[in-house]
Amino acid sequence: MAPKDKYTVILPTVSTHPLLTCPHPTHQVVQYNERRNLPIIIWLLNRTFTENDLDYEIIIVDDASPDGTIEVAQQLQKLYNPKHILLRPRPGKLGLGTAYVHGLKSATGNFVIIMDADFSHHPKFLPSMIATQKRTRCDIVTGTRYAGDGGVYGWDLKRKLVSRGANLVADTVLRPGVSDLTGSFRLYKKSVLEKVMGKTESKGYTFQMELMTRAVGMGYKVEECPISFVDRVYGESKLGGEEIVEYLKGVLSLWLKV
Repeated sequence: MAPKDKYTVILPTVSTHPLLTCPHPTHQVVQYNERRNLPIIIWLLNRTFTENDLDYEIIIVDDASPDGTIEVAQQLQKLYNPKHILLRPRPGKLGLGTAYVHGLKSATGNFVIIMDADFSHHPKFLPSMIATQKRTRCDIVTGTRYAGDGGVYGWDLKRKLVSRGANLVADTVLRPGVSDLTGSFRLYKKSVLEKVMGKTESKGYTFQMELMTRAVGMGYKVEECPISFVDRVYGESKLGGEEIVEYLKGVLSLWLKV
């Protein structure tokens, strides 16, 4: 009998760029509002895995958030068992890409899930993503807002148009063959993620885009799973000209590297 699959969730309390997954306040490295989100997202993850009889662990990577995020995480670890909640804090603002690398070092699952901690990525979609992987035997399942019955909620028309435009630009320039390159709700085979991360050079908000682009270029099989993306529950949103310019620079940089 084959060993039971185990799923590692890497949950960084680190922000991404507003044009990518969730519209965090700025493109700065750390998002400091996750202490209020963390207890609920952990409860939802625990319920999802438990109800579906799935073995799991959650690795929380916090970059010394001053709002007490790590203290809340320590309480959650006691509540849910250190077997399921692993804390991997870092001393300062070291970036989103390195947060995933840091978390992956402690992962013991044969599958790794990357998602945000602010409810923009709801755990209720994980069973569908896992089922997609089992059915297709693919290497990566990526959540998509722009295929099937996927969608975006809580954004105004401007943000929706900008997000669509950002994906169109990325798809035209990088040609990864996925409908939502700027999304970051994904399920990876751990062995695949380790190999792709080893080739990835980005450390900031283009990290997720480069991961997917390189994975496709390396010949790994990618499947999509429709998800509903919801604006963050706690925290402000900010999207202006500076963020758009930085995003375009990031896509151009990836095109030159990949």
